[in-house]
Amino acid sequence: MSIFLDKNCNPKQLSPQTLAFMGDSVYDLLVREYIINEANRPVGELNKRKVKYVNCESQAVSAKYIMDILTDEEIAVYKRGRNALVKTAPKNLSLADYHSATGLEALFGYLYLNGENERIKELFSKCVEIINNIAT
Repeated sequence: MSIFLDKNCNPKQLSPQTLAFMGDSVYDLLVREYIINEANRPVGELNKRKVKYVNCESQAVSAKYIMDILTDEEIAVYKRGRNALVKTAPKNLSLADYHSATGLEALFGYLYLNGENERIKELFSKCVEIINNIAT
């Protein structure tokens, strides 16, 4: 996954919310690619499968279990995202899960903007493995 625009962007200078904004899209795109590679299905079925991976609870659980394989720099980015001030959060979700998911998204946004594609693949594979194990 390479950056499409030829603009220089220093992710260290971006707010955690901005990193999470980007990371949300990166993570969502990875999930979509993952599920269409499983099998060709109707779009409605693809969306149902996507929700298994792209939700606060699954992302929060993934974040918890990947902590031990993150570098110090990645943990710092995750914590910046997790601790970011949010003005609104969905009513039906745990605020702790929402913050953890935001941290994970910030991490994926940071890695993407830093061009760390192999690390993104490694962490995403681990997230998928975790989610698949807790869902069964």
